[in-house]
Amino acid sequence: MTDEDVFRTLADRGETRFEIRGSTFIGHATPVDSREGAESFVDAIAEEYDDATHNVPAYRVRVDSGRSGHLLREYQSDDGEPTGSSGKPALNVLQQRDLENVAVVVTRYYGGTNLGVGGLARAYSRAVKEAIEDADVVERRPHERFVVAVEYDDSGTVRGILESSDVDFDAEYETAVRFTVSAPVDVAPGVRDHIRSATSGRATIE
Repeated sequence: MTDEDVFRTLADRGETRFEIRGSTFIGHATPVDSREGAESFVDAIAEEYDDATHNVPAYRVRVDSGRSGHLLREYQSDDGEPTGSSGKPALNVLQQRDLENVAVVVTRYYGGTNLGVGGLARAYSRAVKEAIEDADVVERRPHERFVVAVEYDDSGTVRGILESSDVDFDAEYETAVRFTVSAPVDVAPGVRDHIRSATSGRATIE
């Protein structure tokens, strides 16, 4: 694994709230696993604060990873604020902090006084910065998920491999045994090969 495989993201959700010249700003930030997760967070905040004047979203999410590297999907919207006054400043904070797999939304309740493009940009940037600080920045390794299905006779062998590897997993014991595995992308191929070898190819890996 190279240094490029480690990325900066958030440890947990973060939030901040402050008032500027009558307008209330609420910054929300969260770690996400996918573009769909980012969009779900944006939609959830917009629904929770549907009485707000604006809910300005931005996110940076890994959409591809592996031997060929990864791609970043970036998105921002001004949500009715003047062009360039809110969404871009919010996204700029994520870019400057080199954060990935992070979504933010800044909620604004208008207080009757116009702040101007510069004032808005400073307010939206501040809301994102403070929400990020509340959430804490951490380093993560990219993970991938796969499922291993085996008969009961092989389940102990597979479980032993998973328990001794750098992975997280859940097991479901029904007519067969299914292990849902989350493994760092640099570890996953070796784990799958070990399982195939130990079960003489009887394990089904999806």
